[in-house]
Amino acid sequence: MHRTRVRIVADVLDANDTIARANNEDFEAAGVSVVNLMSAPGAGKTALLERALPHLGVRVGVLEGDVQGTLDAERLASLHVPVTQIQTDLGFGGECHLDANMVRAALPEVPLDELDLLVVENVGNLVCPAEFRIGEHRRAMVCSVAEGEDKPLKYPLMFRACELVLVNKIDLLPHLEYDLDLFLANLRTVNPACAHLLVSARTGEGVEAFRDWLRAAASPRTPARPPAVAPGVPEPAR
Repeated sequence: MHRTRVRIVADVLDANDTIARANNEDFEAAGVSVVNLMSAPGAGKTALLERALPHLGVRVGVLEGDVQGTLDAERLASLHVPVTQIQTDLGFGGECHLDANMVRAALPEVPLDELDLLVVENVGNLVCPAEFRIGEHRRAMVCSVAEGEDKPLKYPLMFRACELVLVNKIDLLPHLEYDLDLFLANLRTVNPACAHLLVSARTGEGVEAFRDWLRAAASPRTPARPPAVAPGVPEPAR
């Protein structure tokens, strides 16, 4: 029975990877770079995008994933960028992640020919989104200081899957018993090649460095590297 379950899981992931490759071919043909942005619920993905997308200087759109509701999509649409909503409870069973087939079903609504960069704001979850490729070029995640220092050790796949970790809500550090050095040490233990940026969606600190990373990501042939990190911070692997 255990062997059968593993086989089913492997088949599901293999099928997903096949569709993800088809998505990637469509993105490449349209000249669009795709960033898969992931996090736990409440880490601040939408708030960071609200800060970073204005004045980006490239044609950007958002594919917004939520189990229910349109609140995040409405917030980003108010920035006058094209936003396409995927609700996973409508025909997908309420999944806690986006998979390649969901993205493929939404692509006819995405104006790829008008974009340089597509940011996919994945469903808030620290497990499943890391397992399912969607055809993206780059992966980043947001981890707020309110979540604790142990998250890289408890959810290692998510942190291994990303080339950039945005440590958000640093404006709260004076009010929390949070050891930033310990978090970064845990991150290096799990993914030594992962870069990080310290950011605050509330104050705007670090947002320009995130913009720079997104601008670089907009070119498929240019490695996306945060240009304004502290000395000694590992850069993302090529």
